[in-house]
Amino acid sequence: MSWGTELWDQYDNLAIHTSKGIEFLDKYANFIRDRLAIETEYAAKLRRLAKNYQPKKKEEDDNEFTSHQAFRNVLKEINDLAGQREVVAESLQLQIIQGITLLSKTLREERKKCLSNGTYLQQNLSSQLSALERAKRNYEKAYRDSEKAVDNYKKADMDLNLSRAEVERYKNIMTAKIQQSDDAKNEYANQLQKTNNLQQQHYNELLPEVFNRLQELDEKRTRGIREFIIGAADVESSVAPIIARCLEGMVKAGESINEKEDSYKVIERYQSGFTPPTDIPFEDLSKQDPESSQESHYNNVQSSHLTVKGTISANRIKKRVGIFNIFGSNKNSLTADGQKEDFSDLPPNQRRKKLQAKIAELQQKIAQETAARDGLMKMKVVYEANSSLGNPMTVEGQLNESEHKLEKLKIDLKKYQGYLERANQIPMASNSPQANRNNLHNGHRVSRHSNGSTEDNNEDGDDQPDDGGSLSRSDSEDNVAQIQNGHNNNNNGVSLSKTHLNNSSSASPESGLGTSHTSLPGSGQGSAHDNAMGEDAYYETEMELLQPLGTCRALYPFEATSEGSIPMNEGEVLQVIEIDQGDGWTRVRRLNNTNGWDEGFVPTSYIECTLYA
Repeated sequence: MSWGTELWDQYDNLAIHTSKGIEFLDKYANFIRDRLAIETEYAAKLRRLAKNYQPKKKEEDDNEFTSHQAFRNVLKEINDLAGQREVVAESLQLQIIQGITLLSKTLREERKKCLSNGTYLQQNLSSQLSALERAKRNYEKAYRDSEKAVDNYKKADMDLNLSRAEVERYKNIMTAKIQQSDDAKNEYANQLQKTNNLQQQHYNELLPEVFNRLQELDEKRTRGIREFIIGAADVESSVAPIIARCLEGMVKAGESINEKEDSYKVIERYQSGFTPPTDIPFEDLSKQDPESSQESHYNNVQSSHLTVKGTISANRIKKRVGIFNIFGSNKNSLTADGQKEDFSDLPPNQRRKKLQAKIAELQQKIAQETAARDGLMKMKVVYEANSSLGNPMTVEGQLNESEHKLEKLKIDLKKYQGYLERANQIPMASNSPQANRNNLHNGHRVSRHSNGSTEDNNEDGDDQPDDGGSLSRSDSEDNVAQIQNGHNNNNNGVSLSKTHLNNSSSASPESGLGTSHTSLPGSGQGSAHDNAMGEDAYYETEMELLQPLGTCRALYPFEATSEGSIPMNEGEVLQVIEIDQGDGWTRVRRLNNTNGWDEGFVPTSYIECTLYA
């Protein structure tokens, strides 16, 4: 089937059809462009999604869980999936869009050329038909004129009134008209033959050639659309195996999640190492001696006057401000994340893990620095053997710096190894709040030690007090006055009056006005009313009973020389009631049989703390 044969008279319709075909090709190109934009946007949003859900630096500790690791693997697969969508977009751009653009341009140029040729042929045929029409009209006119001239001659010849000359004139006119008619007839015949030949050639050869060329162009366009559609599918198919592997990776990531392993890691992370508390002994009041009974009565009075603020304050660490900065600062005792250098503020298990990780890190740094130093030494030997390669003195400075770094790392390693050794020597059973609770048993105060045994501490001034027996600020001055007036007549209780903190020598522990070295309000003398009048802006006006946060052991002896500090002996065990706030001092408390409780501050570097979980 050929357009030139079947559609010989549909020139205008074929021109419109081929134009619509190229417009459809451009429409498909726009479709691919829109899909390409969607693929690009989809890939960009997938990458942004994966980036937004990447673990933050503060969440690094959670990365050890299998669920978190699986999620990170899923994010990697999402990134790979986004990359494949980008490959699809790029392939559509290079293979489909560019191919359609080139084909559309070629088809438009070829169609324009074919239509120009067809228009020229149509114009030639129209011109020939016009010439034939003119020749026909001339012939018809000449024929009518010749017939009229013949009629005029016959009439003149039969008219006897006309002269011979007049008749001869009519005869000459007739002969001329007949000749003109014959000439017009011959011209008409020639034009007719030429027109027929041109028309036959036009419809049988010239115009079919143009139409067949248009048919080829349209078939080429149709074939191009087919190839482009298949090509777009092939682009998608080419990345399908990689996308399938990405999905398989996601499935494997999901299958890698192990709930038992994550549960074990939770135990590893949060296990404090403390042992559960033992049974609380029965207190037989009938077998207590008077002194213990009086002390127990005092503790009961203290507990009965706990305010709401006092009961919850044991779980809260108050920030020391202003006045205690006179003791100086020890910023080096804190790490970058706010923990202590020896991690003594962590439970035993966590402290050991942190110390072991720090030691491993230091050992790795030492190995790296040792390798760097050895390399510098070899370089120096080479330079000394052949000075043309370099000056040995240029390496000397780097070598000295490396030696200095290595020495510092070794010192830090030895220090943390010492921390770890001391941490391993600390029993874990005595560090829980319940294990440190002092109880009255058989009329005597007993304290539970790390080995689970109990001993009579009735006469030991270093005994750890009851959880609720610490000095603190309360919400009511009436409670303070009641304790002072009703239960402190024998000077065996605790004076809860507020002491003015100032720089005068009369208020310092060395002045002899107080009975204990303490910086806590309540360590001086005077009534609650007097102290309320001289209230310090840094502290609340009333006292609350603070629960101990842990225990500490004195590594070195300390003599209190500043106001607010408290002396201690090497090996002495004290209660921690406020941890170091970054100024290098820790607030502690001890039982004083003479004057109730002693509270004050000691250097953090002089003690080894074990906080409750």
